[in-house]
Amino acid sequence: MTTYEEALDTAGTGAPDVEALLRRAADIVAAARPMPLSASVMVNRDEVLDLLEEAIECLPDELRAARWLLKEREEFLVKVEREGEDIVDAARTRAERMVQRTEVVRVAQQAARQTMEDAESEARRLQHEAEDFCDHRLAQFEVVLTRTLQTVSAGRRRLSAPPLPPGEPGSDLATTAEAVTDDRPRPAFFDQDQR
Repeated sequence: MTTYEEALDTAGTGAPDVEALLRRAADIVAAARPMPLSASVMVNRDEVLDLLEEAIECLPDELRAARWLLKEREEFLVKVEREGEDIVDAARTRAERMVQRTEVVRVAQQAARQTMEDAESEARRLQHEAEDFCDHRLAQFEVVLTRTLQTVSAGRRRLSAPPLPPGEPGSDLATTAEAVTDDRPRPAFFDQDQR
C-alpha cells in the first residue's frame, strides 16, 4: 500500500489526512538507517517531500473547516440571541396581561426579571460553550500546523547541512578512504541512488 493510500485509509473520508501524512513522514525519518560511524541517517528525500507536499495541499481544507466553524459559531450566537429576545418579549407580554392587583403585578415583574436573567444566563453559557469549542478546534489545528512547520524546518536543516570534511571527527571513514583513492568531485550531500 502506498503512502497516499495509507493516509486515505487513516482519514476514512477519501481525502488525505494531514496528521496521517505527517506521522508517516516522521515514521520514515525515525525508521531511517543510520550512516556508518555517523549520527546522520539515510532518508528517501523524494518520499518525504511527497508526503509533506500532500500535507500542505490538504491544509486549505482544514482552514476552510476552521472558517466554517467560526461562521457556524456566529450563526449559533445570533440564533441564541434571537431566542433570548423572544423569551424576553414573551415575558413582557405576559406581565402586561397580568396587570390586576399590586401583588400580581409584583409577582409578574419578578417572574419576568427572573426569566430575563435566566435567558441572558443561558445565552452567556451557550456563547461560552461555542467559544470554547471553536478555541479547542483552533488549538488542534494550531498543533497540526506547528508540527508541520517543525517537520519542514528539520527537513530543510538536514538537507542544507554541509557534510563533514574528511578527517574530521564523526566523518565517514569509508568515504574518507574512497576519497583518497578517487579524485572525482563529490556532491554536497549523500544521494543513495548515485553510486
